[in-house]
Amino acid sequence: MSTSTSSALTFTSSARLDDGVLERRFALGEIPGILWTPPSATPSDPAPLILLGQPGGLGMDRMYPRLAGRAHGAAVDGFAAAALELPGSGDRPPLPGADQVRADLRAAITAGEPVSGDIVDRLVLPLVDRSVPEMRSALDALLALPEVAGPVGFSGGVIAVGVRLALVEPRIVAAGLFAGSYVPRSTLDEARRVTIPLHVLLQWDDEGNDRQAALDLFDAFGSAEKTLQANLGGHTGVPAFAGEDAARFFARHLR
Repeated sequence: MSTSTSSALTFTSSARLDDGVLERRFALGEIPGILWTPPSATPSDPAPLILLGQPGGLGMDRMYPRLAGRAHGAAVDGFAAAALELPGSGDRPPLPGADQVRADLRAAITAGEPVSGDIVDRLVLPLVDRSVPEMRSALDALLALPEVAGPVGFSGGVIAVGVRLALVEPRIVAAGLFAGSYVPRSTLDEARRVTIPLHVLLQWDDEGNDRQAALDLFDAFGSAEKTLQANLGGHTGVPAFAGEDAARFFARHLR
């Protein structure tokens, strides 16, 4: 399925890593990205693809160790993995109004006040509106490569981005979501129309996450198959076995 926004994909570097995984950096127009393919991926036996989400504002270079670790785990299961620099991250220009809304967010947190729905909407929705069409264009280009094929999974990142992508992109057949970011009001409405299998990870003591909002979002999903895995610990305290459980989820649905 082609999308309304398209750009040419150009590889800018290539390296064969110690475990045989091929890591290639690319540019989708002016948007940087990284593609990892397992040694088993060939035109006669292409690898299913997992699109790796990431937090907004940090950038791929800062997130590289975690992204590469997830990609290597996917490669063990025979999957390709790709990450795309989010709008406003890395060397990309900031989103309009981003500095002001982040200042408003910091002020609310410093004052010990609830983060208002208006702040959440201004913080998250511009990122969703911009990044989802770019990710769909990336899928157009990546799935045109002979060694990469569907079905496609989406893993991690800003949960509102994952919800929108799961709703509008039919090539994504399963999503592993991380309930660790703010949830706009409209995302709950979108979640009710999401029907693909879901594996949702929740850190119970996440200092930056509204636990009840995460539970409400999980309850709203319209999927017949949805799993909530909740573990004790903060945002960065995800246990290793949680990644193994997510890997089994993708193995069930992408093979």
